[in-house]
Amino acid sequence: MNKRPFGLAVAQLGPIQPQDTRAQAVKRLLELMKEAASRGARLVVFPEMALTTFFPRYWMTEQEAIERYFEPTMPGPDTQILFETARQLNIGFYLGYAELTQEGRRFNTCIMVDQQGNIVGRYRKIHLPGHSDHKPAAPFQHLEKKFFEIGNEGFHVWETMQAKIGMCLCNDRRWTETWRVLALQGAEIVALGYNTPSFNIHWDEPGHLRMFHHLLSLQAAAYQNAVWVAAAAKAGNEDGNHLIGGSAIVAPSGEIVAQAQSVDDELIYCLADLALGDAFKQHIFNFAAHRRPEHYQLIVERVGPGAPLGKPPQS
Repeated sequence: MNKRPFGLAVAQLGPIQPQDTRAQAVKRLLELMKEAASRGARLVVFPEMALTTFFPRYWMTEQEAIERYFEPTMPGPDTQILFETARQLNIGFYLGYAELTQEGRRFNTCIMVDQQGNIVGRYRKIHLPGHSDHKPAAPFQHLEKKFFEIGNEGFHVWETMQAKIGMCLCNDRRWTETWRVLALQGAEIVALGYNTPSFNIHWDEPGHLRMFHHLLSLQAAAYQNAVWVAAAAKAGNEDGNHLIGGSAIVAPSGEIVAQAQSVDDELIYCLADLALGDAFKQHIFNFAAHRRPEHYQLIVERVGPGAPLGKPPQS
């Protein structure tokens, strides 16, 4: 099988503090973009909410959040240079940010920008975690359900930069439906940005499981859907609140081929062979030959468990 090399980079960001400006964040993104281009990357993946601190940890009004943290245009005054530099360096990028639409709607969003600096795809986060009510007893809040609407555009794959690329965000990675819907559209690469707290405010989850389940989700999804996964973290201590790192590139074999070693700004790179995914799609996860969607109806009929759980065998 002929190889199809694709230079793939993931740009992890260390913490962005509440007092840091967008211009400061963009300067850091530019340095990582330049490093990615120097290593031969065709695409660099930046984290979720890569322009600001992870603001859903704070209780505030929606209007306060809009004024401080949301982007009414993309590109905007501070982010235009990312698009110009991408065009100059001939590199595409994925970028996560808080989107304010012209109609005043709010989404946790990421975009795909091609090597000519054009926005070719947009995804609005569907699996929003957390809560919308104030939890004053918690050490911090996780208010994505307060500040964002559920994404309204679905999961899509774009044929760009000589690859078929899908996008998702953070909590989406934990849901198998995310990956299968993208794989059914022929995804070869799935780009993912995330901001994952090291502590779960909702239950006494052992700390080591945060990283374990993160990597487990990426590896299982990559293997079961025969895709390359490029996952970029925002990591480290933001205003005393720690975010996991673990930025990684995972092959369709389920193997981690590159992983960040820090919780600071760090670039990882892999010359990914897209033909490896083709081999797994042909010989193991051949959907056309082996899937039986007529038996999967519960996946779309039910949100959660409910009776009846099964039917008696036919006599």
